[in-house]
Amino acid sequence: MSEVSLETQRRVEQFLYRQAEILDERMWDDWLNLFTPEGHYWMPASPEQTEGEGQANIFYEDHYLMRVRIGRVNHPNAWSQYPPNRTGHVVSNVIVETEDAASGDIVVRSKFYVAEYRNDEQRFFAGKYRHDLVNSPDGYRIRLQRVDIVNAEGPFDYVLQYWI
Repeated sequence: MSEVSLETQRRVEQFLYRQAEILDERMWDDWLNLFTPEGHYWMPASPEQTEGEGQANIFYEDHYLMRVRIGRVNHPNAWSQYPPNRTGHVVSNVIVETEDAASGDIVVRSKFYVAEYRNDEQRFFAGKYRHDLVNSPDGYRIRLQRVDIVNAEGPFDYVLQYWI
């Protein structure tokens, strides 16, 4: 674990909280813009996985695949989003693991809880995030977001159409 300034800790926390708000508001383009052009969103099938490429994953998406999913979720005939789901993300336990002194790039882990409501039913997801954040003039951007859900091996009533 890295010693970071209170300002860095606050900036990282605010970035993660803002990402949660963007997801809850279904602002998909804003969410995609949080990623670097080479950024990836990764939800491994098991916590032991160390690589996303060439492995079975729940998700391993680059910009192109995230954009495809945005198109599917927003499509007027997307039965999986009729009615649209609503989510509430809570992010906590934000710990900066490393900070590159020269670049300001950060590796941070945190915990999350997501409640989803759709068709008079609720689902809950909990787990941990690991973000590899690039420090840019416009603020942090995501090079890699790894999402480990507690119940990765569990059954799901319907496919995850959105991002946790």
